Amino acid sequence: MNRSEVISSLVLSGYALGRIAAQDAGNEAPAAQWRVLSLLEQAGSRRVGELALAARTTQPGMTRLLGGLEREGLVLRSPDPDDSRATVVDITPGGASALAEWRTEFRETLAPRFAALTDDDWSALTRAAEILAAHTTDRTGEPR
Repeated sequence: MNRSEVISSLVLSGYALGRIAAQDAGNEAPAAQWRVLSLLEQAGSRRVGELALAARTTQPGMTRLLGGLEREGLVLRSPDPDDSRATVVDITPGGASALAEWRTEFRETLAPRFAALTDDDWSALTRAAEILAAHTTDRTGEPR
C-alpha cells in the first residue's frame, strides 16, 4: 500500500468503525451530533457558522441540528458578547455527560473486534492514533 492509500484507508476505516459502532449499539443519534459536541468540548464555545464549517454542513442545517440538541439540553445557545447579531453555542453539563456515555458505548461496542490484537498491534495503533491526533488540529492547535 502506498502512502496516499494508507491515509485514505485510515480515514475510510475510521468512518466505517463509527458506523459499525452506532449500528451495533443501536445508537440512532446522527454522527454530526457527536462531532458538534466533541468540538464544543475540545474548543469551547463557537459561533453557529464556525460549527457549520467544521461539520461541513450549511448554517441552516447546523441551526436545525443545534435546535434539537438544545431541546435535549445538550447545548446552550446565547448571543455573542462580541457581536449581538451572532449566536454562540456551548456544551452543557448534560451534553458533556451524553458525550462521555457515547464514547464509553463506542469503546465497549468495538472492543470485541480488537480483542485478539497483540501488544505490537496495540503499539502500532497507539502510535497511529497519536499521529492522526497531531494532524487534526489547525495551526493554532484548535480542533478541526
